[in-house]
Amino acid sequence: MIKKLLWFVLVSVMSVTASAQDLNARVEVLSPKIATTNKRIFNSLQTAMREFLNGRKWSADAIQPQEKIDCSFILTITAWDNGTSFSGELQIQSTRPVYNASYNTPLLSINDRDFDFSYTEGQTIDFNNQTFESNLSSVMAFYAYMIMAFDYDSFSRFGGTAYYANAQTVVINAQSSSYKGWKAFDNNTNRYWLSENTINKTYIPLREFLYTYHRLGLDAMADNAANGRKAILSALPVLTQLDRVRVGATLPTVFFSAKRSELVAIFAKASPQEKVQAMNILNQADPANGTLYQTLQQ
Repeated sequence: MIKKLLWFVLVSVMSVTASAQDLNARVEVLSPKIATTNKRIFNSLQTAMREFLNGRKWSADAIQPQEKIDCSFILTITAWDNGTSFSGELQIQSTRPVYNASYNTPLLSINDRDFDFSYTEGQTIDFNNQTFESNLSSVMAFYAYMIMAFDYDSFSRFGGTAYYANAQTVVINAQSSSYKGWKAFDNNTNRYWLSENTINKTYIPLREFLYTYHRLGLDAMADNAANGRKAILSALPVLTQLDRVRVGATLPTVFFSAKRSELVAIFAKASPQEKVQAMNILNQADPANGTLYQTLQQ
């Protein structure tokens, strides 16, 4: 009887631990420019980052194992003082499955070049949503919340609001730090501006477009590709209004970074009339990638 009770407690603990994980994050720490034969600290950092991202409860909901969000954090170390100070570039990507398809659609694709931090080998990465603990934990938490927010926005209209607010709290707490990327004047495409755009009423149409694009567009394409494509095409014009408000704004840039190739692939199978219509809208909304959209004419 005692053995059965112990087994029940063990299984219950394991179940709670598993359900507490919201992300299925792949983490890589690369150091091609660092001249050292001892890579142990980089392996330790990689393990600590992975455990931090995958072992923490980011969502308020009970996430089932099959519902975990697939994402990747690739950190390329560009400088190291052979002690505890590091500089690097962090690439963050996330995807979500498309209904009734074997395809995962990209949601986020960001390259954060302002990433300086401290880390000691074997250190456990701590995070407190009320204070600034470290730049390493704050940057990862910020993007974890962004991943959650974009994912929720893609499944329900404005579903990511609470997670954008959590990300904003991380930004606010980081204002007391001297690290780059958290302040408005650092540059116009950093963490501060990504957070600002996601809660700015100006960009509500883009957040609504995320829902239309994924739920009414991509998720519908398995049943009827033409109808799903038309839903996306009918919603596209809203994108042309965004850059007029603030040229080069962060949120539209992040959106097109993740979606530009997918948009071309979607309309590559459209009718000639739809191809031209989509190409014209995308050229206007995202002129920086106009050459890519021009391929729809071919």
